[in-house]
Amino acid sequence: MQFEVWAPLTGHVAMLLDGATYDMARDPDRDGWWTAEAPAAEGSRYGFLLDGDGPGAGPRPDPRGRRLPDGPDGLSAVVDLEALAPRSAPAPRTRLQDAVLYELHIGTFTPEGTFDAAAARLGHLTALGVTHVELMPVCSFSGRHGWGYDGVAPWSVHEPYGGPAGLARFTAAAHEAGLGVVLDVVHNHLGPSGNHLPAFGPYFTDTHHTPWGSAVNLDAAGSDEVRAYLIGSALAWLRDYGIDGLRLDAVHALADDRALTFLEELSAAVDALAADTGRPLFLIAESDRCDPRTTTPRAAGGLGLHAQWNDDFHHSLHCALTGESQAYYADFAAAPLGALAKTMTRVFFHDGTWSSFRGRTHGRPVDHRRTPAHRFLGYTQTHDQIGNRALGDRLSASLSPGLLACAATVALTGPFVPMLFMGEEWGARTPWQYFTDHRDPELAEAVRSGRRREFAAHGWRAEEVPDPQDPATRDRSCLDWAEPEQGDHARLLAWYRTLITLRRTHHDLRDPDLAAVRVAHDEERRWLTFRRGDVRVAVNLSPNPVTIALGRNGVRVLASWEPVAHPGPDGRIHVPGETAVVLAP
Repeated sequence: MQFEVWAPLTGHVAMLLDGATYDMARDPDRDGWWTAEAPAAEGSRYGFLLDGDGPGAGPRPDPRGRRLPDGPDGLSAVVDLEALAPRSAPAPRTRLQDAVLYELHIGTFTPEGTFDAAAARLGHLTALGVTHVELMPVCSFSGRHGWGYDGVAPWSVHEPYGGPAGLARFTAAAHEAGLGVVLDVVHNHLGPSGNHLPAFGPYFTDTHHTPWGSAVNLDAAGSDEVRAYLIGSALAWLRDYGIDGLRLDAVHALADDRALTFLEELSAAVDALAADTGRPLFLIAESDRCDPRTTTPRAAGGLGLHAQWNDDFHHSLHCALTGESQAYYADFAAAPLGALAKTMTRVFFHDGTWSSFRGRTHGRPVDHRRTPAHRFLGYTQTHDQIGNRALGDRLSASLSPGLLACAATVALTGPFVPMLFMGEEWGARTPWQYFTDHRDPELAEAVRSGRRREFAAHGWRAEEVPDPQDPATRDRSCLDWAEPEQGDHARLLAWYRTLITLRRTHHDLRDPDLAAVRVAHDEERRWLTFRRGDVRVAVNLSPNPVTIALGRNGVRVLASWEPVAHPGPDGRIHVPGETAVVLAP
């Protein structure tokens, strides 16, 4: 079997394989690469010995290793990709504009926290009507439980979840159920524990500094190989595991001054793989820049990513629902329904406008007449917007079922590709808190005290902020699967299913034409209406009933949270408090 590793910083590399040591030779055709031939089989344990580590140093895992059975500090294990679970069903070919995504964390979707346990719950998602499961990061990280954003081995699969075979089985099961799979990947930093890459080569650079320290090396000496490493890992998820798309974490944090950016290279490589395989692969960015160039095609001078999360839509809807005005919500809180109306027609609230939170102008306008709506995702909750709160409280902790139904209606019948966060469809009462499992006591204490210090600045007492290292914090964050069948939970779940069915059966609700979206609102009386082709939607966030003039358009009620009579001949509709209604001819 051929083994290879890029290690330009060392004068000699040896490989430890199943207890035997093999010297590696320089590759004459690739600078900095070392190769060796050795007998190996599925499960063989191996690692690399670098002379720069000094005598007596142990082997380091393969930077491109697919499996780390003992965690990031242990040996790699050989994985026979052909022996992974068979893909008995082809991947669904749902277009992004027709998609409804469901963000899911493997470690808390079920108490077991494994791929197989999550796969056993896929029937719930097919009954709900979503089209794609968006998995939070699954590459290896220190400890058993965590969010996944502290991953240190971008080619590997977290062993406690089920390792590479578990991910392959999950993807196969999702495809068998008619669901696509999107995977969250992190290229902007690696975790603080178990990161062996700096010993092998210039994977990081001091040219730039980030909130996590030295930046991933995308533009300094040696960055060609670092880019190839990250792009190769991205393609491996899509090619070897049958993943249908990738969500790219915080692309605004990628420090990259090269003329041809890493994101353009990545999008070109993914498009090429899609063409080669005949599969509709896509990339979804998280970015806080409010820059339409992120999703503008490369041929038109953009980065060529296929879609991005739209936090401005979330923030304005959140303020309208909750009245919160702290931190970044301050920019949206003065007139939240007006902000929501703007995002539903112009995408970004900040499109060159003043941001009080940033203390400067921010953003750039979207050409709403040429840009399709499916370039952007809309959502009421995400892992970030819940888990980064002090208590990890969901909207369901403070809002009535009626307001939750209103929020769902705006997201699921609005112009953007909808995305749900696991459990929101039944108004889950379980929080989703920040949890870690760092084995280094000093790092564990730094994370614990840092989080409490962060929220102390906002008035929280230290004892009120959950300890990320306490196993109970993770356990509290697991979904309670008894809830969906109970009372208001069951009613809300039925409403989500109704809305998703309406979106699937009414083409107007999937129309990508942003210029055709019409929105009206009353900030004081707290109602909002919008039009998607022939479909009308009215949402009353007030506890009081309101009468709204829709115009003489002959529409009738398709669905409503509380009973609502059809509009009269004058086109006026009477909407009870905290109720949403969908109408069509």
